[in-house]
Amino acid sequence: MNTKTEVSLPPLGELTVDMIRKGLVEGTFTAEALALAAIEQVKTLNGKYNAIIFENPEALETARDVDRRIASGEKVGALAGVPMVVKDPMDMKSFPTTAGWRMLYSKTGGVDLMPARDSPVVARIRAADATILGKTNVPILSWTGTHADDSWAGPTINPAKEDRVTGGSSAGTAAAVASHMAVVGLAEETGGSIQNPAGAQNLVGIKPTIGLVPNAGVVPLSSNRDVVGPIARTVKDAAECLTVLAGFTSEDPKTLASVDKIPADGYAADLSADGLKGKRIGLYGPGWRPDELSNEAADLYAQTKTELEAAGAILVEDPFAGTDFATLRKITPGTPFFDGRGLESIPFDITNYLQRLGPDAALKTWEEFVEATKKEDVLAKGAILGYLHELPDFGPCLASPRTPPALPAFIALKRRYLELLDKVFAKHSLDALVYPQLLEELPMAQSGNAVRETTVGELNIAGIPGVTVPAGYYPSGTPFELIFLARQWSEAALIKMAYAYEQSTQHRKSVFE
Repeated sequence: MNTKTEVSLPPLGELTVDMIRKGLVEGTFTAEALALAAIEQVKTLNGKYNAIIFENPEALETARDVDRRIASGEKVGALAGVPMVVKDPMDMKSFPTTAGWRMLYSKTGGVDLMPARDSPVVARIRAADATILGKTNVPILSWTGTHADDSWAGPTINPAKEDRVTGGSSAGTAAAVASHMAVVGLAEETGGSIQNPAGAQNLVGIKPTIGLVPNAGVVPLSSNRDVVGPIARTVKDAAECLTVLAGFTSEDPKTLASVDKIPADGYAADLSADGLKGKRIGLYGPGWRPDELSNEAADLYAQTKTELEAAGAILVEDPFAGTDFATLRKITPGTPFFDGRGLESIPFDITNYLQRLGPDAALKTWEEFVEATKKEDVLAKGAILGYLHELPDFGPCLASPRTPPALPAFIALKRRYLELLDKVFAKHSLDALVYPQLLEELPMAQSGNAVRETTVGELNIAGIPGVTVPAGYYPSGTPFELIFLARQWSEAALIKMAYAYEQSTQHRKSVFE
């Protein structure tokens, strides 16, 4: 690496996708230099934060190939040279998919699930020429939105506030981005797993509409709720990644619904600091949920309202008041703060996932999966997924894992959520809802207390999108974040509003300042 390249490479924490594109095109630095710097950051900090559990030995060669193609005048992909990470449950060829569980990793006494090919989302970032640094840490089977403490690889530490939980389950992805190892990372949400770690670690997360991004080749909790999305340090970088991820694949037929929903110029086009002007924004209140904000969260949210109005937004207090919306959420017995409806289909979903691994997969059926992991029965009473027995329709799914489940109770609930969202948005001419992402400050690490959010369950069962954005700090220095949400397929509009808020406030600070 020459002296000019070393001097010209901006600090990793300041790099954006746009800066990388410009630097590579203008020759200010190379993809190889950037990859070397990111790899050095991993060597320096990953031992502390435990974000990346498998490092990719091909990362440097990928970057060198980008440089060769640029030098020869060839076209490169939209994420060329961008250091990225992949959440462990997403299949990536040549790496075991462990889902954070020692029973699914041979080096900890389990069995390796080796995919025959990449999941569609990994294939798409490869095709976009991203430099994939490795795969990131998660709790066992991505079961919690609070931490990754029970992973075979050990807990991930929160770079934004080391004494607080990381958020989960995409804890490692967020930590890699927050600690400047990666610029963008792939995350996935079933019940808070994008928004919670993004919010906990002072980052931007985009949880898309169900059906916008394919979820094939990802260890499932629920094909009815799971969705892949990006975590980044800026709204625009997250939007650039979403553009690459979104769209149809026959491997995930529900993505067919997205074909006319994706902006022709992508999600990062036409972003403006004026994106909130004239927008009607619904505010958090008991009509949405009876759970009250802590005093500190309420004070920070009051400041948020002032900022939204200063950016030109029109605020609407508690637009769900007078509806039965708040009565729909039910905390599932056996969980601290989680509505698990929709996860009943996990036996069928795991069956389909295993079939995709290929003919040489170590496990091919639900029965083989259960037998291989019986030393740690996750479905036993009191175990991490034992609460599934409390859910309607789980019994039939467990009894016949190859039978496509009807899930009538879940479908009726989803329909009711969507009906009420449409009704309330129409009645108040709303463009979005903007809530504190959490009801209160993050719990202390290792405390056993769960993250208490404002939208998990409602957001995930309805399948609507949400964008988290840094919005300040508690007196302790713990991040305070907002979540922008709206009806299905409203990602482009939400991103524009979130970008305008981000640009007008500039709340986020580097974790190393």
